[in-house]
Amino acid sequence: MLVTSEELLLDAQKNHYAVGAFNAENMEMVMAIIAAAVEMKSPVIIQTTPSTLKYATVDMYRAMVNAEAAKVSVPVVMHLDHGNSFELAEKALKAGYSSVMIDGSHEVFEDNIAVTKRVVAIAKPMGIPVEAELGKVGGKEDDLVGVGGCTVPSEAAEFAERTGIQSLAVAIGTAHGVYKIEPKLDVERLKEIRKVVDIPLVLHGASGLSDEAVQTCIAEGICKVNFATELRIAYTKGVREFLAADADAFDPKKYGTPGMANVKALVANKMQVCGCAGQA
Repeated sequence: MLVTSEELLLDAQKNHYAVGAFNAENMEMVMAIIAAAVEMKSPVIIQTTPSTLKYATVDMYRAMVNAEAAKVSVPVVMHLDHGNSFELAEKALKAGYSSVMIDGSHEVFEDNIAVTKRVVAIAKPMGIPVEAELGKVGGKEDDLVGVGGCTVPSEAAEFAERTGIQSLAVAIGTAHGVYKIEPKLDVERLKEIRKVVDIPLVLHGASGLSDEAVQTCIAEGICKVNFATELRIAYTKGVREFLAADADAFDPKKYGTPGMANVKALVANKMQVCGCAGQA
C-alpha cells in the first residue's frame, strides 16, 4: 500500500538513481502510472497539485491512489506537489497523503523558512516527510507561475538545517510547462548545492528535458525527478487521436484507454531514464 518517500529517496541517493514523480489528473492517469511501475518493477511517486485538488479533493485522489496501490507490491507514494499553503498541506496530511511539499519559494527567505517549519512540525509526529523549495523554478504549471531565480548554495544549507525538511527542490534553470527551447541547466550550481546539503535533492520542470540532461542531474545528486506536462500531453494526444478516428464515439472508457496507454508508455520510459526501473 502507500509508503512514505523518505526511505525511497535515501536509497536513491545512496545508489545514484532518482525516483520518478508523476502528476496525475484523473483515475486513468493513476491507473496508468501504477501499471507502468509494476511493469518496470519500480518505486513510484504520484503527485497532485493545488489546482488538481480544486478539480476534485485530497480525499478523492488519495482514495484512488490507495485503491490501486493496495493491489500491487511495488512501493507507491502519494505526494502533495507544490503545496501553496500551510492549510493545504495540513489537509493532505489529514487525508492520508504519505508525503507533502510546502512551496514557500514565492516568499522571502525567512518567511519561506517559517511556513516550512510549521508544516514539518505537524508532519514529523505523523512520520510523513516534507519537501520544500528554495529558489524559484520558472514557467507556469496549473495556477503556479514562477519567475526563475536559482538556488543559492549557502542559503540551501541554512534552509535545510533550520527547517528540518527531508528533501529540497532546487532551481538550476528548469521551468514548468512546455519549453520553447531546451534550457541551459546550471550543473555547477547543482554540484555546489550537493556539497553543502546532505538530504535528497529534487528536480522540478523535467518535462521536455533531454534524457541526457536528466541523467546528468541525477549523476550530480538529484534523487527525485518531477514530470507533469508531458503526461497531460500524452493522455490528451491519445484521446484526440481516438476521437478523430471515430467522431461518433461517446463512451469515456473507449477514448480513455488510448490515453492511458500513452501515459503508461511515457512513465515506463521515464523510469528507465531515472534509473529507478528494477529498484522496487
